[in-house]
Amino acid sequence: MAITAGPRARAEQTTELSIQNRTLEMHLMQENLARAHMQERLQEAEDQRLVRALRLRRKAERASLRARKALAVAVL
Repeated sequence: MAITAGPRARAEQTTELSIQNRTLEMHLMQENLARAHMQERLQEAEDQRLVRALRLRRKAERASLRARKALAVAVL
């Protein structure tokens, strides 16, 4: 004879599965939040790198112009 689970046992199993699903969802939410924070930090770092590169490029362009002017004055 097979013993079948009654309504109470099925309700307990359903409750247990529901708790497991919520636990998994909360864990995944934490991982997604951590991933979003890391992506934001990486984007900020990339933005800062680009800003620094632009500043250095402008500085190099100004130095180049000064050198060209100095050369022009020296040639004249």
